[in-house]
Amino acid sequence: MTHQKNIVTAGVPLTQAKKALIMIHGRGASAQDIISLATYLNVGDYALIAPQASGHTWYPYSFMAPVAQNEPGLSSAIAVINSIVDDILKAGIPASNIYFMGFSQGACLTLEYVTRHAQPYGGVVAFTGGLIGAEPDIANYNGDFNGTPVFIGSSDPDMHVPVTRVRESEKIMKNMGADITVKIYPGMGHTVSQDEVETANKLVFK
Repeated sequence: MTHQKNIVTAGVPLTQAKKALIMIHGRGASAQDIISLATYLNVGDYALIAPQASGHTWYPYSFMAPVAQNEPGLSSAIAVINSIVDDILKAGIPASNIYFMGFSQGACLTLEYVTRHAQPYGGVVAFTGGLIGAEPDIANYNGDFNGTPVFIGSSDPDMHVPVTRVRESEKIMKNMGADITVKIYPGMGHTVSQDEVETANKLVFK
C-alpha cells in the first residue's frame, strides 16, 4: 500500500494564508470528513489541507503493531505529509505557522510525523492517538519542539489506543520540548468530544 498526494483543500487559499492546518483523517474515513471538523475550530483564517489515504487507511494494522508490518504504508503516508509541509513552506508560511490535527489513525500519524520532524510548529492536536510502533522507537525522533503547543485527548478505555501509550507519547514529546497537555476522558468512546474541541481551540488554535 502506497499513497498518492491526493488532497482536499478549504479555508483561505495557501497563497493568501498566514497559517496552514494539515488535517489527517482516521481509518475508513476521508479527507472530506476531517475537513468538516474545521467548522468547530478557530481556524477561519487558515489554509486547510487534508490528504486522502488510498483505500481510506494510512497503514493496514494497529498502530501498536511492529512498524515493519505497517510498511510501506506508514513511510508512504509520512512522505505525503512531508510533501505537504514543503508546499506550505514554499508558499511562504513558516513552520511556526504550520499546524497539525488528526483523529484516531490520523492522530497517531500526526504525532509520529511531528516527532520525527520536531521543530517549533504552530501547534499539534491529536484526537485519540499515540506514537507508532510495538514500542516507540526513540532513534526515529529528532529535533526540538521548542515550546510547540500539543494537545492529546483520549478515552479511558479506548478500543484502539491504550492510555499507557498516550502517556508514553506525552513523556517523549515533553522531553523534546513540547508544551504538551493530555486530557483523558473516562468512558468517552472513540469519538471527538465538545470538551476536546474547546480545549484544542484554547491551547492550540488561539
